[in-house]
Amino acid sequence: MPEQSNDYRVVVFGAGGVGKSSLVLRFVKGTFRESYIPTIEDTYRQVISCDKSICTLQITDTTGSHQFPAMQRLSISKGHAFILVYSITSKQSLEELKPIYEQICQIKGDVESIPIMLVGNKCDETSGREVESPTGEAVSKRWKCAFMETSAKTNHNVQELFKELLNLEKRRTVSLQIDGKKNKQQKRAEKLKGKCVVM
Repeated sequence: MPEQSNDYRVVVFGAGGVGKSSLVLRFVKGTFRESYIPTIEDTYRQVISCDKSICTLQITDTTGSHQFPAMQRLSISKGHAFILVYSITSKQSLEELKPIYEQICQIKGDVESIPIMLVGNKCDETSGREVESPTGEAVSKRWKCAFMETSAKTNHNVQELFKELLNLEKRRTVSLQIDGKKNKQQKRAEKLKGKCVVM
């Protein structure tokens, strides 16, 4: 799929079987499948309107296995926002997000300027719950990211998840604009405007 430069790239990470693909398919196609089919990497494009502006989301659904570290690093370096998914029925799946979060910090630097959502999926499976909501919230505070519980199966909070992720981006952009100071990159970009550069 050719990449459009104005696409907003969202990358979905998490252990195998936590429901990454189910969340993405529920959001993009409105469908849910009961069977588990492991993903290597899939990319979906979804046009959504958010606060009167139209935005094309390019959602990368990554593998739950650790066999492809180079793909993971590439996804992080190209991503604009990240959804870290665990299953509320598996404490292990929450723990497996820690190295991924640390790698995002390592590659992206200051994560406070990047929209990240920690997502507890399968919240419909209350009888098998291993991770309580306050635990997820505590981790999200420690990681300085937003938190939400979802169910791809019942479609609980799925649309809200992606909207909230975009709202985080908007809030950050707005607070940066209020700052009023242009960083070096912006100044350089303005200097280069109108000049031809031969590559």
